[in-house]
Amino acid sequence: MRNDNQFLVITHLSQLLSLMTGVGGFIVPLILWITQRDKVVDMDDHGKQILNFQISMFIYSLICVPLILLIGLGALGLIAIGIITIVFPILNAIKTSNGEHPYYPMTMNIIK
Repeated sequence: MRNDNQFLVITHLSQLLSLMTGVGGFIVPLILWITQRDKVVDMDDHGKQILNFQISMFIYSLICVPLILLIGLGALGLIAIGIITIVFPILNAIKTSNGEHPYYPMTMNIIK
């Protein structure tokens, strides 16, 4: 296994593809994790965290949609989710480049 922090940084930043493609922020990290988890040190851990974060944000978004109609607060939730999904991949890419362990808030541990 090789130690490749730059590849891990790219994996974290690949989540931002959702801004352009809609689904690329989930598919690209998934492909990178599946193909490189046995080849890059810590890729398995980083990949699981990224995928759990993406799945969690999707679930929270689904919860917010009916809340828009019922309460109106769902729009605020969607705005908050949008900000979180932009800010935390960038912060965790910086942490990873500095050799620190990434942290994604509000993440459900779905992939163990």
